[in-house]
Amino acid sequence: MNKLKAMAVFVKIVDCGSLSAAAEKLSMSQSSVVRTLAALEKELGAQLLYRTTRSLSLTEEGDDYCQRCRQILLEVEDAENALSQQQTIPKGVIRITAPQTFGRLHLSPVINEFLDTYPEMEVELLLLDRVVDLIEEGMDIALRIGPLPDSTLIAKQVGEVKYKVCASPAHIAEHGVPNHPDELEQLDCIHLTALRSHATWGFTEGNQQYRINVQGSFKTNHVETAVDACREGRGFGQFLSYQVSPHIRTGQLTPVLEQFESPPIPVNLVYPHSRRLSSRSRAFIEWARPRLQQRLEND
Repeated sequence: MNKLKAMAVFVKIVDCGSLSAAAEKLSMSQSSVVRTLAALEKELGAQLLYRTTRSLSLTEEGDDYCQRCRQILLEVEDAENALSQQQTIPKGVIRITAPQTFGRLHLSPVINEFLDTYPEMEVELLLLDRVVDLIEEGMDIALRIGPLPDSTLIAKQVGEVKYKVCASPAHIAEHGVPNHPDELEQLDCIHLTALRSHATWGFTEGNQQYRINVQGSFKTNHVETAVDACREGRGFGQFLSYQVSPHIRTGQLTPVLEQFESPPIPVNLVYPHSRRLSSRSRAFIEWARPRLQQRLEND
């Protein structure tokens, strides 16, 4: 069995929603599609689809396998394109969305460099601290921070960030350095209300992850305002590393409790699997990925 072909057939069945529609798209007979799917399930030792006379639906194993198949098939396509002798200069418009602070600090400089290199390109950057529906809002690419529960997206990881607790040197001089996260429950902490978990902060001790309740006199829904309040000595704050790293480097903020930090959080460039990646979007992702990786490694 040609495993890559079988993967492609399986993904096409999922996308089309029926065996007959997949067969038509692939220019195969329906019986060939059925045999390919059956052989794949036998090879894997798992049922991938629930099939009735009227509908198809993914099993739990099938849903996970489908996501992995999409990634593998995309990587194969990327490799083939990289070896292609046809070199084209990207041109046209791409629409990108990202969180506000990350977009301003990291994505915008990469975009500007990209536009200098490819003057026939245009980029529209939408900075919002909410999850954007790419298809509904007509976006080509999104930068997402955190796990990706949405299986309709294909992801290219560009790095990782961490949650860091910090305070101003003056605030630490007055209130001391906490030796354990539990001590924060008795200290003044800044609440970033844009996060649903703003009143509970996550930590890791040994192999255990847990959350503690925090309290404080200042709350805001705006990241930069919360960081400013932390720099001005209003209390301890928990922020993503890229949001405070410039102030840590200049000594305006001091990180604490670093041995209790939660595991790193992935940062990905994503796009919908249902939309074929255009050459201009592919060019941007290939350009931006190593540059964002370098920026996050140095952050």
